[in-house]
Amino acid sequence: MSRLIYLDYAATTPILPEISQAMIRCLSVEGDFGNPASQSHHYGWDAAKHIATSRQHVADLIHANPQEIIWTSGATESNNLAIKGTLDRYKNQNKHIITSKIEHKAVLDTCADLENLGFQVTYLQPELGTGVIHPEQVEQAIQPNTVLISLMMVNNEIGTLTDIQAIGLFAYQHQILFHVDAAQAAGKTEIDVHAMHIDLLSLSAHKIYGPKGIGALYVRQGIQKHIKTQIHGGGHEQGLRSGTLATHQIVGMGEACRLAKINLVEEQQRIQKFRNQFLTSLQALTPVKLNGHPTEHVANYLNVSFLGEQANSIFSAVKQVAAVSSGSACNSHHATQSHVLNALGLNEELAAHTVRFSFGAYTTDEHIETILYKVQFAINSKDFCVQLSAV
Repeated sequence: MSRLIYLDYAATTPILPEISQAMIRCLSVEGDFGNPASQSHHYGWDAAKHIATSRQHVADLIHANPQEIIWTSGATESNNLAIKGTLDRYKNQNKHIITSKIEHKAVLDTCADLENLGFQVTYLQPELGTGVIHPEQVEQAIQPNTVLISLMMVNNEIGTLTDIQAIGLFAYQHQILFHVDAAQAAGKTEIDVHAMHIDLLSLSAHKIYGPKGIGALYVRQGIQKHIKTQIHGGGHEQGLRSGTLATHQIVGMGEACRLAKINLVEEQQRIQKFRNQFLTSLQALTPVKLNGHPTEHVANYLNVSFLGEQANSIFSAVKQVAAVSSGSACNSHHATQSHVLNALGLNEELAAHTVRFSFGAYTTDEHIETILYKVQFAINSKDFCVQLSAV
């Protein structure tokens, strides 16, 4: 059985060869396998140097200081630490949080848990069809007791960009902490935490060709003392996240961020050509509905719903040749409709024929042509069957 064409980079990315090689050098007895917390011999010192270099690479990608980078197990933990860590000091104080209906479950489920503890949460409704959260919506939702705004920079299902800089300015002017989930934004759009007035920002290595199981949380230096630790046991990471640091994984994330910064502009231009070509060709072949903003998006994601009588056949044909998603990877094991598509206003039938294509480093012209050929074949086969039934 031939392998499917991989177009699910939003779910996860393969590790680049140069990144895996750097990681391997931190695993064996001949390499730098030591515990970076061991500061009485060169094994620990060498590992600590790798940690420091990697921390600098992550900081460089988002224009932060290395002391503001806290290692975590991934964006889910980063989101939890950012939100719960911020709000822990406000227990039983009837405080208010602003987020949106199309956030990742790591944010939505965390906010739901906080509602059970007495916090108020406003879930902003995105613009139908595009998924845009307008800055004016955020400003209008601010209350005297609002203490945190948590929004993603790039939506993980439709790729729509949020105007983080404008929202960050509102948060700054109202002295409200601003958390941004940037797991899908890193390496795809420029991030400057200071220019954007971001206080906390979540990152994940496996979305940018690094390993799974490692992420980071940017915590602005001035607020670190106000964040409540969620994992205790040793006081690592500025006292915010205890646990022995996984040098090989951290090196992998550091290298991923270093390469992402170098390749960002060129890679976005390359992938945008695939996206434009693919969408234009699909529209020429069959009726499709674009889910997401037509211009305010990153190049990597294309979410479309197939329309008309042939929608089911085309949907099935695509699935036969390409590894794609009908929603986020975290939701794919559930039979229910994607909460993002629901918030965009898609009915059950449209959602059932919706595909998220996500392009990446190994996407080629041949991949696009193969999928388009499969779609064309499905359409022609259907037309042929219709002609036969009419005879």
